[in-house]
Formats: sequence, C-alpha cells, structure tokens
Amino acid sequence: MDVNAAVAAAAAIAGVLTGVIAMLAFRWSEREQKRPTRTSLHTDPVLPPGVDTVLSVLRSSAVVLDEADAVVKASSAAYALGLVRGGKLAVEPMLRMARDTRRDGEIRQVELDLPRRGTGRGEALAVSARVAPLGSRLVLLLVEDLTEARRIEAVRRDFVANVSHELKTPVGALSLLSEAVMDASDDPEAVERFAGRMQIEATRLTSLVQELIDLSRVQNDDPLEDAEPVRVDELVAEAIDRCRHQAGTKQITMAAGGTADLHVWGNRGQLAAALGNLVENAVNYSPARTRVGIAARRVTAAGADHIEIAVTDQGIGISDKDKERIFERFYRVDPARSRATGGTGLGLAIVKHVAASHGGEVTVWSAEGQGSTFTLRLPEAGAARDRAHQQPARDERAGGAGLEEEAGRSTPTSPESTAYETLPAPEVLP
Repeated sequence: MDVNAAVAAAAAIAGVLTGVIAMLAFRWSEREQKRPTRTSLHTDPVLPPGVDTVLSVLRSSAVVLDEADAVVKASSAAYALGLVRGGKLAVEPMLRMARDTRRDGEIRQVELDLPRRGTGRGEALAVSARVAPLGSRLVLLLVEDLTEARRIEAVRRDFVANVSHELKTPVGALSLLSEAVMDASDDPEAVERFAGRMQIEATRLTSLVQELIDLSRVQNDDPLEDAEPVRVDELVAEAIDRCRHQAGTKQITMAAGGTADLHVWGNRGQLAAALGNLVENAVNYSPARTRVGIAARRVTAAGADHIEIAVTDQGIGISDKDKERIFERFYRVDPARSRATGGTGLGLAIVKHVAASHGGEVTVWSAEGQGSTFTLRLPEAGAARDRAHQQPARDERAGGAGLEEEAGRSTPTSPESTAYETLPAPEVLP
C-alpha cells in the first residue's frame, strides 16, 4: 500500500515537472519568435506601413538602413547610381552621415561628387544626399542626381559670360571710334575712315543681337505649331539669294543640284534661317574663286523617308578636335578669321537647334585643306511625298553619285533634274 502511494506521488511530481518544462519551453519559443533578428530586418515587413509605397514613387534614389548598416530597402535608381553593392551602402561619406543621424536623430544633408561607374574617364557624378531617421531603428537616405542640373548651370553661366564678352567687343570699339572721330573732326579722310569702321562694328553688333534673338526663339518655340510642307528648292534659292553679294565679292560660284520637288515638314522661317546659316558659313570660310554647292536628295533611314540637304565648300576645313565642338555656342575654329568675316559663333548652334526641334539632325564631314560638307537631314512631308508619287517619276541622277559630288557640280544635267538657280562661274575661275 505504501509502495503504491509512493509510486503515485513520484508520477505526479514527474508530470508536474514535465508540464512546467513544456510551458517554459513554449514561452521561450514564443519570445524568440517575437525577438527581431538580423535576417528579419532585411525584409520589407519591418518598414513602417506605407513607406514602401512612398519610396517607390519618389524621383530620388532611396536607401533604408538598419542599425547594423545593412540595406533593408533600396530603389532601382540607387543600384543604377552605384550607391548599393552587395547589400551594403558603398559610399563612405553617406554611411558616416547615416551613423551620425542614427546616434543623435538629426537630419543631415550634403552635396558630393562621386566617381561615375563604367566610364573610365574620371567623370564625376554630382549628387545631393539627405539622411533622416525612420522610426526608432531605421535610417532613410535620399539621393538626388544633380549632374544634369550642374551641366545646364555651367552652360548658362558660360553663355552669359560669352554674351557679355561678345557684346563688349563691338560696343567698346564703337566707343573708341567715336572718340577718334571727335578728335579728327578737322580731318575729313580720317573721319570717313573711322565712320566706316563704326559701320562695320555696328553691323556686327546688330548681327549678334539678331542671332541671340533667333537662338532664343528656336529654343522656346514649338516649330510644329505653325508647321507646313516647305519646298526644299525654295529654301535653297532663298539661301543662295541671301549670300549672293558675299559670293560675288569673293568671286565664289554657288551651284545648286540634286533631286527637285522635295518637301520637308516644319516652320519655314526657322528652316530658311538654318540653311541660310550653313550657306553663309560656306561662303565666308571659302577662299576666293572657289565653289560652294548645295544639293538635296531623298534617303530612307529607319523605315522613314528623310530629306538630306548638303552644303559643300572648298574652304580651310575643320580639324578632328574642332568638329566635336563646332555646334557649341560662340565656339570658333579660328577666332581671328571669324572676327574678320563678322561671324558671331551662334550660326551652327541655331542650325543644331532647328534640326533637333524638327526631328532631324545636322552632321559634318571635313578635312583640313580639303573643305567641308554640312548635311541637314529632316523628315519629309508625308502629304507632299504622296503627291509626288502620283506624278510621273523623275530622273534622280542614276548611277549612285554621292551627295557631296552632286553638290559640287556647277550645272544640272537637264532642266528637269532641278528647280534651283545656278549662278554662272566668274570669268576668272579656272
């Protein structure tokens, strides 16, 4: 009897102990499951509600760091900029900012220049980084790419400096020449000479102001608002007429050729100004008794028809290093020669903007001492093209002659092959 009671008591005690141990194990398991681990911090659920959605629509690159500096969340832009690599923030200054913000809770902002990945040219990536606490354990880093804004600001600053310099030159010359006229009031020959110089400087100043106005207009206006089919032969004839006096003074032959009855779609005034600038440059930078050619043709590129207008000269040519910059505002291949010809350095910049705003482009081929060919490529006017297809086919100079060769010819092969006016060569031209 006593033995049975002892066995029952021992069994009861063992059962109680087992129950207590099981309960303690269950409680410990629950506590461990609720405790945040390093792995759990890397998953989206640790972010406060709504933060993930907000970060996905921000324009800035976003990175969320935990207390161990591990990346909890990063936008695709952050990876593209090279901010995050291997689950870690790869920019040490930003990492130090995040640690300081985590320690004192203060918001910090700084602008940094970071090396650009993959270029191999040492180019810097300008960014603005802002760090703020996100909850009690997380830190939010927002990075804005300022590279393009910096570039635009540099262009604007250089433009203002160049405009000031270009305006200062003729204005200063006019001031000095007016003083010279006053001092030489009793010398009619000197007055006449100084007055002629004043007229030249005034013309240069007028041209500069007008081209500044033209450049501002082509940058701000939408050429398609007043777009219409424009005959290429009319543009060429207008460009030739614009430069007739300069060409005659230097005994330069201007020849027009290529395919007739072509149309482009766009703003007639802007297109005429662009082509006129190309022809004017060709005349100004060509030696006396040479030839300037203008030719047009239809080409097919990327499944669409385009019109190419090439302007070829026999001038001084352009070096390879200068060809990369000739379309920049105020850039001159030969500043001394440009001032002698009255150039402002804005003509090619205007051509570039007009071509781009019309969905086209302008390219250049040149060799020093051999001349240059500027080619303006523009979309063809569809309606005009359809009408042209209904008319009898025209002879488009079979034989695959190049556009530059077409432009260099002084007379068309037949009256039907071109509608352009060809100026006769001066008698002194060999």
